[in-house]
Amino acid sequence: MDLLQLREKEVFEILKKISKYRFVVIGGYAVNAYTLARFSVDCDIVVGDDVESRRIGKVLKENLFTITNAHERVPYHEKFVRYEKEVKEDFKVSIDMFISTVFDRQTNVSFAAEWIFENSKFIFLKGKTITEKLRLRVINPEALMVMKFVSCRTTDIRDIFMLISGVDNSGWIRENVSQRCDFKDRFSIVKNKIISSQFKNNLRGVYGYIDEKLFEKYKKAVLGLGQFRDYRKITL
Repeated sequence: MDLLQLREKEVFEILKKISKYRFVVIGGYAVNAYTLARFSVDCDIVVGDDVESRRIGKVLKENLFTITNAHERVPYHEKFVRYEKEVKEDFKVSIDMFISTVFDRQTNVSFAAEWIFENSKFIFLKGKTITEKLRLRVINPEALMVMKFVSCRTTDIRDIFMLISGVDNSGWIRENVSQRCDFKDRFSIVKNKIISSQFKNNLRGVYGYIDEKLFEKYKKAVLGLGQFRDYRKITL
């Protein structure tokens, strides 16, 4: 078993053990629920309060996860806890837990846990290297797109490109991004990235081969986000 497969196996095992508790999967593993699976270094979950955080934390500790001081290395505020487990020498698995809110220091934008829970549903979560699926509460693709539009890091833009196929409400995305930051500014960053000559190769480096026609269809749909001013569905 290679290291990436080992990581995913460990993440799925611990998610299975905490599945009876109330949390929402966000981040890379949430992306995997809606599109081609990609590797994700960390598994990100959101809980509503400290009580649920302690319950889940207890299970994590029982399974040899320990709290690490990651605040200097990640762009989140104090309501964030990283649990790590060394599954092999110098190779760790991480569970990032956001308590009551997700706040990004780089943009000063926050997403309340209540909003994330309201915009989530129970679906099957899948990995890239393992065949097992887990039915968990996962953030909806539109809400995930909003969070990634606000952050607009390179990884987020690749995910936006792939998530577009599952979007039903483009206007809702635009509205919710606009409530938190300048949509035109965020869209400009996304647009410039996906029309760049190197974007396709970078995308394939993460997601694997993507059919040329499908790539152009997704590209057109993402660019269309900048033109929609109502709640029409994006047609792929």
